Amino acid sequence: MFSDSLEYLNRKQTPFRPPNFTPAEIHAAIPPELKRKSTTKAITYVSRDIIVSLLLYILCLYIDSIPPVLISCYGVNRTAAVSIGWILWLIYWWCQGIVLAGWWCLAHEAGHGNLSDHTLINHVVGFALHTSLLVPYYSWRSTHNAHHNATGSIERDENYVPRTRTYFGLPDPSSAHIVHYRDIFEETPLYTLIRMLIMQTFGWQSYLLFNTLGSLRYPRGTNHFYPSSALFKANEYSKIVVSNAGLILVTSLLMRYTSLHGFLALFKHYILPYLLANHWIVMLTFLQYSDPTIPHYRGSQWTFVRGALATVDRPLLGWVGRVFFHNVSHDHIAHHLFSFGYLATDNQPKVTEIIRPILGEHYNYDSTNSFYALYRSFTKCCFVENEGDILLYKDRSGHTQRSLDVGMLQDIRDENLRVTTCHA
Repeated sequence: MFSDSLEYLNRKQTPFRPPNFTPAEIHAAIPPELKRKSTTKAITYVSRDIIVSLLLYILCLYIDSIPPVLISCYGVNRTAAVSIGWILWLIYWWCQGIVLAGWWCLAHEAGHGNLSDHTLINHVVGFALHTSLLVPYYSWRSTHNAHHNATGSIERDENYVPRTRTYFGLPDPSSAHIVHYRDIFEETPLYTLIRMLIMQTFGWQSYLLFNTLGSLRYPRGTNHFYPSSALFKANEYSKIVVSNAGLILVTSLLMRYTSLHGFLALFKHYILPYLLANHWIVMLTFLQYSDPTIPHYRGSQWTFVRGALATVDRPLLGWVGRVFFHNVSHDHIAHHLFSFGYLATDNQPKVTEIIRPILGEHYNYDSTNSFYALYRSFTKCCFVENEGDILLYKDRSGHTQRSLDVGMLQDIRDENLRVTTCHA
């Protein structure tokens, strides 16, 4: 459970050379029928997830009445009865958190236009589901689509952008010693755990509110709620206002619920599942782009396909993750290669089967236990170098977990020299 998978170890031991596929090569391998979307299927998935969530909510309303019944009618020990009640609450929070994270995944696909050929249906579903989870639909859709257009680019990507040696105030590699890295990154296991818990609990809100781990090209104070934020284009102003209006409406409904049933009821019924849903959202997205063996690119070394392949497919939560997270973790590479309405969401597994042999060693899959992988990435994906066109994360000791192909590096140096000479 707490060891690296064979896929990860093989990738780690293989020097990295960037792929050179073109979008046309990959798109040509996908039969047209897999690109067709079914609005009926999409509405079925949405309805199923809403119904499951409502059923869980209805069942949770009976939990507090169960321990008294067990004590008075069945003679169950009070401690045991109360424990059963808490176990039922834990089950509810866990299950409802997963289902609500599924709402987020469906809204995410709707934002890409991957649920239906009808734009209105995509937007209605995406807006309703995201707003219910206090996510500004149009705001995040804007930056997320920008992320898809620049995935893996140090200069242009929108989120989980690696910080550089300079950012942490580290000396040059030639003069850096282990003590310099330890001064910045060395932590006790308990402190590391606390930082991970903070990221998993509040990382999503922190990104929306403060652009945490977002691009450093934006000014301080950038967030997803100001219509005039640097994140958005001028013609998106009204959509950002609509997103905010939706959030105000949902917040008002939650306040009304609190006035009728009390804050404790809101906390147990909505807030805790909401925080757990955010945990899954942060976990699956962080692991998709933060891996010690996966590259980031600068300048001309970045291409759309290279960026799309700079992510990892993971079987997060097994069949539960596939069903309720709607393939967002299992088939993320296919999602990146065929974003923006090119691919029906439920066809992503079939597309993965097709592209996997085509991509060969450039298909990144990792069956490492996802919680262990989270800890591994959290502790080994610390920073990247200031210089270089193809970059791999360095760990707390200043070491990479994977090497770059020597021949490839020489090719890049020769090409850069050629371009410099031509300009001169």
